[in-house]
Amino acid sequence: MKTNSIINRYIFKELIPPFVISIIFFTFIFLTARILDITNMIVNYRLSGSYFFLMVFYLIPYFLQYVIPMSIMISTLLTFLRLSSDNEIIALKAGGFSVYSLTPPVLLFCLIGFVFTSLMSIYGLPWGRVSSRELAYHAITSNFELGLKDLKERTFIEDFDGVMLYVCKINSVEKTLKDIFIDDQRTKGVVRTVIAPKGELISEPGKLKYLLRLYNGTINHVAIEDKTVHSISFGTYDVHLDLKENINNSFSGQIDEKEMSLTELKNYINSSKPRDVEYYSVLLEFYKKFSIPFACFALGILAVPLGMQSRSSKKSYGLSIGLVFFLLYYILLSAGIVFGEAGVYPPIIGMWVPNIVMGGVGLYLLVRAANDRFVKTDLLFYFIKRFISSITDKYTSGRR
Repeated sequence: MKTNSIINRYIFKELIPPFVISIIFFTFIFLTARILDITNMIVNYRLSGSYFFLMVFYLIPYFLQYVIPMSIMISTLLTFLRLSSDNEIIALKAGGFSVYSLTPPVLLFCLIGFVFTSLMSIYGLPWGRVSSRELAYHAITSNFELGLKDLKERTFIEDFDGVMLYVCKINSVEKTLKDIFIDDQRTKGVVRTVIAPKGELISEPGKLKYLLRLYNGTINHVAIEDKTVHSISFGTYDVHLDLKENINNSFSGQIDEKEMSLTELKNYINSSKPRDVEYYSVLLEFYKKFSIPFACFALGILAVPLGMQSRSSKKSYGLSIGLVFFLLYYILLSAGIVFGEAGVYPPIIGMWVPNIVMGGVGLYLLVRAANDRFVKTDLLFYFIKRFISSITDKYTSGRR
């Protein structure tokens, strides 16, 4: 019993270094895909460096829910690859240890990963998404400046709610606009068109309100119900433009299921009657919060026999084989999302099939490893390639 405890602690400690390295490495890889967007926002709105670090920090929970299961698989693979290449597995078997007796530290490691992934998925992801959205809104509303440099000549500008603006020529030196056309539909039942040869734009960035002052133009009022037209000439006419409502709509106009808590997801599912794409998206997100944490167990168990059956001690081998299986898991997950949203089969199936497949393959290989009946890696990769090809074909046809 004491020997088992020593071996379990030894294997558990061996799992930690590659896990930490994998977490850092894969988190950095995922973040690089978003750093350019964050940098563009920082530059465009002239924000301080603190905004950059906050935006990155808020993105981490989303990435960690995928990175933790992946890192558990990679660390388990690398650990058992080393134990196998150093003949420590053979020595342990000779000492009376079975393959099954080596799994408790892995299961404990998977359990810890499961807890942290659950926290990231259930609490961290909604918090990060909401915080990121609020930070972006604050950045835009406090630093947005609409000036002549943001306007384009001979282009219909629809940034303002209910108003379309067209400017033929912009004089940046005199800060004036020439040959201006405005289509104003903010008044119900009335279409107001304004034409002026000259104007200027006065901005109030703090309030997100802008004043377009026009000179020597004409206003045409078209009453839709009465079908009457009235024309009025003016010397000076001010058009008030408001970006606040437009920005609010862009930030809160659509339901983002990733921002919802478990309670909000359940309430939406129970209260939503139509079985449309939005309903299935929310249902998929609900099941995903539980299925992804369980990937820690499925991928962790799978990594044990994969690491044992190779005599190669190269870390690149462990990394490549781990990435292949995680790619397979991600393809299954993506296919489940596509087919689940389309209503091809229930979302619960789409979210849990990847765990069932990976866990089933892992248990099968573990039983064979316990009986010293290893599957040839080349043959295994052949079947994986065929399987990925068939799933990809179905995934492509499903999107069409």
